[in-house]
Amino acid sequence: MQGLLDGIKRNAFVVVGRAGMDFFPDPPGTRTEDGERFTAALGGSAANIAAGICKFGGTADLVTCVSDDSIGRFCLNQLDHYGVGRGYVRSVGGEARNSLAVYESRVEDHQTVIYRNGAADFEMSLQDVEKVEYSRFGALITAGTVFAAEPSRTAAFRAIELARAAGLPVIFDVDYRPYSWPSAEVAADVLSRAGALSDMIVGNDEEFGFMAGGIDKGLAKARDLAASTAQLVIFKMGEKGAVTLYRGNEIPTGIYPVTALKPTGAGDSFMAGLLSGLAADLTLREAVLRGSACASIVVARPGCAPAMPGPDALTEFLAEHPGPTTP
Repeated sequence: MQGLLDGIKRNAFVVVGRAGMDFFPDPPGTRTEDGERFTAALGGSAANIAAGICKFGGTADLVTCVSDDSIGRFCLNQLDHYGVGRGYVRSVGGEARNSLAVYESRVEDHQTVIYRNGAADFEMSLQDVEKVEYSRFGALITAGTVFAAEPSRTAAFRAIELARAAGLPVIFDVDYRPYSWPSAEVAADVLSRAGALSDMIVGNDEEFGFMAGGIDKGLAKARDLAASTAQLVIFKMGEKGAVTLYRGNEIPTGIYPVTALKPTGAGDSFMAGLLSGLAADLTLREAVLRGSACASIVVARPGCAPAMPGPDALTEFLAEHPGPTTP
């Protein structure tokens, strides 16, 4: 796995995917339909991962499109706020609009509404990814949603091709969101193709199960990818922890239990914490646990990108928490 780890240790990532707006009612516990005050924040899996990496001192440049309007400019300002590079972010006019996620800071009867019609990030083109100077980075990160529609799908596969040609490992967050895809059959085929081109794959039991044709087949799918094309596969199981598959070994890890405020943002924070841990030369097990701790921190706070920890918040959490569960 030396090539993958060497790339991650450069701690400089090019992230292909979306930036959007998150919108949630205040105070926590408020139903959206009862809301009178709302908070806006950076959203979108790729942008959240990039923000989390930057909070830990790494660098991340986003490749995407945003709408040429006030919402798109809000997203650009948020990227600046977190220190995410946006030299490869293009503003697009016409009817394209930035995605909007409206979600609640509550677990019981939680509601999330996603607006993705005519999403601006799906306008990402071959020209956008071919402008990237891949040699500046150590690894490419992408998430499954970027493959859900054209021209973004073709552009994302081209970005993987160019990154690999430049010697960069490819890190793939499966991130299956059914509402973005024309059909489950198309999604299963495209996500499987993306997975086969990736050096590192992170997903949960439902996502691997989806690619395999049944949730009961998910772990077998993860094992097959780890034995064939991927150097490292992480199979997440929610409160049951995770299994990390590497060179024929399986490393089980637990979670850091918290009282969750919401179910959103955990996966993005996990990825940021995991990669930052590997960049800091932690062992594989230690880095996965660091990702798990970051996920727990985020679900216990309002927002996603704003809730992601930096080094001080993570250190404080680990000092106060009794430790991870036994997997």
